[in-house]
Amino acid sequence: MRRVTGGGGTGSPAGGSVRLAGVDAVRGLAVLGMFAVHVGPGPEPEGAGYLLVAADGRAPALFTLLAGFSLVLAQRGQDPARQPEGWARRWRPLLIRCAVLAVLGLGLASLWPGILVILAFFAVYFLAAEPFTRLSTPVLTAVAGVSVVAGPLLSFLLGPVFGYEASGRGLVPEAADLTSWPGLGAVLLELLLTGAYPLATYFPYVLAGMALARLCDVRVGTVALRMAVWGTAAALAGYGSAWLASHVFGARQRLLESIAVHHPQAMAAADPVREVLQGQYGAVPSTSWDWLLVADPYSQTPLETLGNAGVGCALIGLCALAARHGVGARLLRPLTLLGAMALSAYVVHALVLAGPAHGAASWSAWIAFSSAALALTWGWQRIWADSPLRRGPVEHVLRLAAQGRIRA
Repeated sequence: MRRVTGGGGTGSPAGGSVRLAGVDAVRGLAVLGMFAVHVGPGPEPEGAGYLLVAADGRAPALFTLLAGFSLVLAQRGQDPARQPEGWARRWRPLLIRCAVLAVLGLGLASLWPGILVILAFFAVYFLAAEPFTRLSTPVLTAVAGVSVVAGPLLSFLLGPVFGYEASGRGLVPEAADLTSWPGLGAVLLELLLTGAYPLATYFPYVLAGMALARLCDVRVGTVALRMAVWGTAAALAGYGSAWLASHVFGARQRLLESIAVHHPQAMAAADPVREVLQGQYGAVPSTSWDWLLVADPYSQTPLETLGNAGVGCALIGLCALAARHGVGARLLRPLTLLGAMALSAYVVHALVLAGPAHGAASWSAWIAFSSAALALTWGWQRIWADSPLRRGPVEHVLRLAAQGRIRA
């Protein structure tokens, strides 16, 4: 089964007044990265293959980081005097929105599109994020920093408790799993700990995105520049530390020794470490503490989380800077339009992969998907420019459902 990379525009800002072109452009870039992983050739570190290497593992992290970032932007655009009062009025739209995302995710996963559908996981992220929206900025920032280490560590320690010490992680829930009590238990465990994008290892991106949006107003040029610099430094720290641990301090050799014991079948691969991780999306095996020192795609260790979050921070800063200028804004506009409709793009591409394009894996397939998505989102937003539908068909339905305006 091919890897999925992120859940589209489920974290898009809610109002036009808070929609920032640079943020949507980054989300559009993540959509193209998602296409590269889903329908492009294998990520080989040579020539144009470096583009696929860059997208591998980072697109889902970027989507999730943007989800947290956009949650704060949406709150910033709301009038505090008009905030809903009472438990039901505050939680009802959120619960409905998450339920729709979960149903979409379970349904798409049941179609076997050849990707690991993330939407049901996003429903859990948004539910879990709501209490954190009430924290002060210093507390939220501290919690986000701690979660980068605590989440992967929790996954590592709890894996053996539930029988996932060496393998068995990386699945996604499907609708058929809900037909029995054991299936419901498996779904809950997948969403929280053992799935392809579990709360334990992906929720730190949501918290990091929320903290970044609180700390950084990207509409200010100097702040956007600092984000680009800080993000680059964080990426270098995360990936660089993993490289040092692996090649200077002997972590890779110790991992190979562990793999020989717990995953002997992987020793015949060109890269045994990568071979093991390809079956462990969203986590690492709990067979050696040295696994927590890698930063390979989908390892979701503290170092990979730091590196991926740094890449996201840098991209947001750079795109926000470019969007401040006329030429930059025009160049980014195709990506901005795609990013504004990322959830629709995600759903449509999953449906296409479940049907006529099932198993596609070539440069021509990636070019076709990317070109079609850029052209169709541009055309859609021109046609519906003066209508709420300009947000995208799936985004519009999700918004109406949360407002209770859809009738049977």
